[in-house]
Amino acid sequence: MTQLTSLKKIYSGKVRDLYEIDDQRMLMVASDRLSAFDVILDDPIPGKGQILTAISNFWFDTLKDVVPNHLTGDQVEDVVAAAELPLVAGRAVVAKRLKPVMIEAVVRGYLAGSGWKEYQKSGTVCGIALPAGLQESSKLPEPIFTPSTKAAVGDHDENITFAQCEAIVGAELAAKVRDTAILLYQTAAAFAAKRGIIICDTKFEFGLDADGTLVLMDEALTPDSSRFWPADSYAEGTTPPSFDKQFVRDWLEASGWNKAPPAPAVPLDVREKTAAKYREALERLTAQ
Repeated sequence: MTQLTSLKKIYSGKVRDLYEIDDQRMLMVASDRLSAFDVILDDPIPGKGQILTAISNFWFDTLKDVVPNHLTGDQVEDVVAAAELPLVAGRAVVAKRLKPVMIEAVVRGYLAGSGWKEYQKSGTVCGIALPAGLQESSKLPEPIFTPSTKAAVGDHDENITFAQCEAIVGAELAAKVRDTAILLYQTAAAFAAKRGIIICDTKFEFGLDADGTLVLMDEALTPDSSRFWPADSYAEGTTPPSFDKQFVRDWLEASGWNKAPPAPAVPLDVREKTAAKYREALERLTAQ
């Protein structure tokens, strides 16, 4: 958790800390905290904040013609006191202050995780009927939009139907969010495929600016908000290895933890391997 004195902290989330710059802008800082099953782990992932920021910034630039994003273009060193710059180096951006759209915009292109569990029981994912005969990790006929609630820190996001999404944000905005999220996913998935990465699913967050324009915010297509699979290891009917926090989630599942706070201590080697997965995703995507 960052503690800047040159700016006023206005929010600490599961991963990010927000500081007020003025009524138009804020400083968003990505910490090394990791949230798994909606519980913040006590043990940080080394270098995670810088890696997430680099990946998000890469995608914001790559997708800027699809939807506007929250970056102002201002430099962090112009708003943070010089003595505190080392605390936020590589992990902070100057972002627009927006009115959050109060849903998580989840897009799924493949059948995995909770979606696969639901499909086995009912042939649906978040209430959306899918063709019979799909296997774990099957590619869906087309990407589906499966929104969830935006939970407070410590609470669980809950999957909701599109009708419930419309009730929360209104029919017009719900349709705009759905269509934009699916287009973002399709555009990013096509790009990532050229770099040997399959984007199984992802979660976007949106806000509205003063003019009511929909803006992509928070993070974009990071290993925290997405399930990335190496294309060369993908096989239908299996659980592909992933470049994301699934590595830690799998360890936590195997530990027998009941997913209620506090989480068990995660060994350093597991955290370092997780950081290496995140770093590999960055290097593959950006070809650095």
